[in-house]
Amino acid sequence: MNERYLDLMDKTLDAYSTAHIERYFDDVRRGGLREHGFPRLTANMGILIAHSRRLDLKPLFLDMMDFCCSTIPHVHAANEFSVREIIFCIIELERAGAVEPERIAAWKADLATIDPFTCYDKIAHKPEDKVHNWACFALVSEWMRQYIGLCDATEFVGIQLPTQLRRIEENGMYRDPHNPMVYDLVPRGLLSLLLHFGYRGEYYGEIDDHLRRAGLLTLEMQSVTGEIPYGGRSAQFVHNEAMMVVSLEFEARRYAAEGDMALAGRFKHAISLALDNIAGWLAKTPIRHTKNRFPTETKYGCEGYAYFDKYMITAASFLYAAASICDDSIPAVPAAAHTAAVQTSHHFHKVFLRAGDYFAELDTDADPHYDASGLGRVHRAGAPSPICLTVPCPAEPKYRIDTDAPIPFAICPAVCRDGVWQDGTAAVYAVETLSHDDTTATAVLTCTIADTPVRMTVTVSAAGVEVAAEGEGEIALMLPAFTFDGTDHPAIAVDETSLTVTYDGWHCRSTTDGTLADTGAIVRNRSGHYRVFRAARQGRVTAAIAIEPA
Repeated sequence: MNERYLDLMDKTLDAYSTAHIERYFDDVRRGGLREHGFPRLTANMGILIAHSRRLDLKPLFLDMMDFCCSTIPHVHAANEFSVREIIFCIIELERAGAVEPERIAAWKADLATIDPFTCYDKIAHKPEDKVHNWACFALVSEWMRQYIGLCDATEFVGIQLPTQLRRIEENGMYRDPHNPMVYDLVPRGLLSLLLHFGYRGEYYGEIDDHLRRAGLLTLEMQSVTGEIPYGGRSAQFVHNEAMMVVSLEFEARRYAAEGDMALAGRFKHAISLALDNIAGWLAKTPIRHTKNRFPTETKYGCEGYAYFDKYMITAASFLYAAASICDDSIPAVPAAAHTAAVQTSHHFHKVFLRAGDYFAELDTDADPHYDASGLGRVHRAGAPSPICLTVPCPAEPKYRIDTDAPIPFAICPAVCRDGVWQDGTAAVYAVETLSHDDTTATAVLTCTIADTPVRMTVTVSAAGVEVAAEGEGEIALMLPAFTFDGTDHPAIAVDETSLTVTYDGWHCRSTTDGTLADTGAIVRNRSGHYRVFRAARQGRVTAAIAIEPA
């Protein structure tokens, strides 16, 4: 198995002290197994032990594993997630001879008693049922039980798969409710595991076609920083990129088998970028499961279900899943310098632009609980993701922030009517044109703000990202200045036409041909706090954003 995956799994486990794990185990023994974070932690400890790491934890791990295997068949504790991970652990321990055969046999005997129709919570009982991504976890868990000889999963998998394939759209992307980007990637990774571990049943061809189409799109949706697209729930956690690399490893194998080593190498390069991003966050101290520097106990940026004990170890879980597919013999091949301008289906309402070291993502019809419409991401390779903007600020956040009066924000147009500025964060944008040449990628979008038609143009080049807004009367662009990441306060410098943020060894400078004004508003997203500036001018206004080393 790729040593880099093991190193990152090991580093993830650093977030849990032995005392923390013991307290967690005591809580579970007292209160019962109620969720999948504990089995997930157990499984990843065991996988590391199988690779001669964390051997000091082995006695504790054995007790935890005994508890998990004997308990899971008899409780409802999101077992859809846990069973696959526990079986991966058994596979690795058995392969390494790290645990006596009698104990492994006892674990298998416990797991063999699982009745999938009662053990799993959110599954289909007939192919016509409407179920979401949990059923995808369940079918892969059952497939892995079959893989090690504990059951015949044919009937169960045959019921679940039609329900999941109905959720896949024309580009091969998975539609969970409200179409979050994370929960496109997760089921695709699970289906990749299903095929990698031998499924060749009735739906094999359809699944494989979907994965091929979506895999190619993923290469263009991934940021130059290695990150997955923003959009919807469960975003901006350290585990996000680990979920993506499962699919990327599967696609790398696909194209290597077909003899297209250049494309296989592009997928491997994308994997390297994603792992670099994960490594960067795991290198920060203390390690947090969120991509911000707020104290973990504040739960800043977290949905109610996204607590540390469950979501920190999730990074290791999906890193292992990717490692189980990984073919180390495929070399990474960076894509030749290229530009791209791509659009998802209307279900996901995203536009992606790239050129040189820059990347931009727009949301044309944002979910106000998680995002805002407009330009929500401007990244430069090597620079800290939030220095300009990495995700928008929602109007009605379903994750925790430190205000009761949230304000939506994205880089977007605004119009002044009767002395009041109204912006385009709640607008629905139509893509008028999407184009790219050898040096630039451009999107031209239109929307209506306060009954005023507005055109927004975003152009990405090696020099940076230029945004223009056109409309009747006085028009503006709303611009961000990163002001707080939970620990540090970036420096901000402003004059009439330029705004410069200095953070973590980089400058982000926005220069406008309009008049720049501080609105006084502070907006919040999962990254932290931003001050909002408005660049205004009659008829048409532009802003050029460049991110450079300090």
